[in-house]
Amino acid sequence: GGYFLPLSGGADSSSTAALVGSMCQQVIQAIREGNDAVLADVRRIVREEKFVPKDSKDLAGRIFHTCYMGTTNSSKETRDRAKKLANEIGAYHLDISIDSIVSSMVELFTTITGKTPKFKVHGGTTQENLALQNIQARLRMVLSYLLAQLLPWVRGQQGFLLVLGSANVDEALRGYMTKYDCSSADLNPIGGICKGDLKRFLLWASKELGYPSLASVVTATPTAELEPITEGYVQSDEADMGMSYEELGVYGKLRKVARCGPLFMFEKLRHLWRHLPVETVADKVKKFFFYYSINRHKMTVITPSYHAENYSPDDNRFDLRQFLYNARWPRQFASIGKRVEELSKKNKTAKEKKSNL
Repeated sequence: GGYFLPLSGGADSSSTAALVGSMCQQVIQAIREGNDAVLADVRRIVREEKFVPKDSKDLAGRIFHTCYMGTTNSSKETRDRAKKLANEIGAYHLDISIDSIVSSMVELFTTITGKTPKFKVHGGTTQENLALQNIQARLRMVLSYLLAQLLPWVRGQQGFLLVLGSANVDEALRGYMTKYDCSSADLNPIGGICKGDLKRFLLWASKELGYPSLASVVTATPTAELEPITEGYVQSDEADMGMSYEELGVYGKLRKVARCGPLFMFEKLRHLWRHLPVETVADKVKKFFFYYSINRHKMTVITPSYHAENYSPDDNRFDLRQFLYNARWPRQFASIGKRVEELSKKNKTAKEKKSNL
């Protein structure tokens, strides 16, 4: 028994890994304090009646399995970070390339259709670009479950592993994930935690848990690494989403805690973001609600998670409204448009009066 985690070297999967490492440290502390019940649980999980872990790394090496699933789109930096973190925790780590299975899927598609999709940087359409990204992500999920079932057998152990997910609450709320990729798992320890809190946790864990490689994870630009890197293009999560993680945290609280629809969110944000023109605020609100709406279907299969925020994308527990929205939000967006007109006229009148003084 134990856990399997696709470890990408990014903030989310590194946070999940650090949580498992922290758990191992707490288990060792409990055993050293003479907690027989904890030791009995460890022996039950590893299926050895006389097993006594020497330290947290020894325990992690038995129950925690990680794997970096690289492609030609992956960078040396993320590969190195994944390897270093796994070593610091003591996890059983695999560093593999999945290019062969990705290529096989694309070749199969070409055989079926006579067409070969291309990435955007190679002249492909948005449709082709997304499909080529999604197949990488989904193949990682399939391979994760295969490894979770058979790695104990490979190592001469019994049982199987639970697959851990690593999609944060903000990405889920925006729908910035591939349906049935590595966000689909048996358990997602960070599914209710926002990106900002995860970064703060990583900085704390780099010092307090003894995982110094996490400091470099925090400073790295978040990227899915699903598109080819060129001289003029490097994929970025925030650029892909069209909004920052900080903004997503604000949207999440207003949508899930304050229960704001598009118009009320606009009214609140035009006061909160006074440094921005009201037209810009309106565009941001509309963009969020558009993507929030078209991605609700992904929440029907969201992985169970520990809830650490007062907002969550898990509508089954936190939000009883419908899943299917009209992504155009005609009445609400029209109301925002009217308010922008009113506010613009009001500002113009105020400026004219001021200039006449």
